[in-house]
Amino acid sequence: MRRLIAAEFRKLFSTRLWLWLLLGAMALTALYATLAIAFGDNPNNPTPPLSSVEGQGTLFSVGSGAATPFIAVLAAVGLTGEFRHRTVSATFLATPNRTRVLIAKLATYLVVGAGYAVVCIGVTTAIAVPWLSAKNIAVVAEGKVGTLLGTIAAVAIFGLIGVGAGALLRDQIATVVALLVYLFSVEPIVTRIPALQDWTKFLPGAAEDAMVRVVQSNTELLGQLQGGLLLLGYGVVLAVAGSLLTMRRDVT
Repeated sequence: MRRLIAAEFRKLFSTRLWLWLLLGAMALTALYATLAIAFGDNPNNPTPPLSSVEGQGTLFSVGSGAATPFIAVLAAVGLTGEFRHRTVSATFLATPNRTRVLIAKLATYLVVGAGYAVVCIGVTTAIAVPWLSAKNIAVVAEGKVGTLLGTIAAVAIFGLIGVGAGALLRDQIATVVALLVYLFSVEPIVTRIPALQDWTKFLPGAAEDAMVRVVQSNTELLGQLQGGLLLLGYGVVLAVAGSLLTMRRDVT
């Protein structure tokens, strides 16, 4: 298994896609953090004040929302690229046990997702700490560990989701478009409909928000543990479903 995982990392780093997507995640994190601080004192801001524990927790979790689309796309491309470039036959000939191949991909992008999260947390910290200090706002440690660990875990799980979605759809363009449309359009729109909030809190994005302890007025979320387990459940279900279909499908 270690050799398979090492092979997946070699495939990943053989192109610069991972780097461009990481830079995109860093840029989006910087944008989110900048907007959160710049408008933090606005009375119409739905998030708590930046001087509060909840407000700072929400601020330091912005890397999660920024990194998840990029790692999901990277993971999906990592699997669907095998089908698009017709290297999947050689991969499965070298390792006839397809389940082991998929487990190696899942493990690889789980680790890469955690790495993306750590980098984005660093970007948030580099922006937030001096800016809050300039605003005479002390950064409190309370709740930060849970938020940061939740951010790392959430982004890592979206690596599983990307691989699972790629295994289910196999078509690279369709998978990437589906992920981006859902993450940037479908769920954000649906979750803003008050009449649907009784069940939208169970969607992946809302589970992620709960996992990283996002706090917004007029928004009901699950607890952190509940959100984490639910998001992990989405990742596991997609991974298992994708594995089962991959084992049964003809790859030629």
